[in-house]
Amino acid sequence: MKVKEIMIKDVFTLSPGMNAKEALDLLAEKKISGLPVVDNNKKLVGMFTEKEVLAHILPAYVEAVGKFIYEENPKAVKQKVISLPSFTVEQIMRKNVVTVNEDATLCEVAHVILTQKARRLPVVNKDSGMVGIVSRGDVIKHLFAEYI
Repeated sequence: MKVKEIMIKDVFTLSPGMNAKEALDLLAEKKISGLPVVDNNKKLVGMFTEKEVLAHILPAYVEAVGKFIYEENPKAVKQKVISLPSFTVEQIMRKNVVTVNEDATLCEVAHVILTQKARRLPVVNKDSGMVGIVSRGDVIKHLFAEYI
């Protein structure tokens, strides 16, 4: 089975110039953790996720300290949160996005999801145009439906 057979085709997307706070509000409203960002030609240019927003707000060394406890200046974090409306989606989004081709098999998609630790993958055509999105849940559901 190919990913194009199971992907969600009607995907809500964000534009790079959209206000980052409005985009975050949209994630909350739709109860999802991320959305693809596409240009005017529907070409995928990034992913805007809650993770990227947290990375923008928290100090850059957070990932490096791992499980160590650190104390951050709450005023600095508050100031970054307050300034979120002055940023665009493009300034915060992840630009290096892992994708799958619309002709990928479910096993190929599952492999990419596991190795890249992805929750969802944008599906692109041969011209890098965004044609859909597939989640871990979609892959699991259809793999089990296909084999059981």
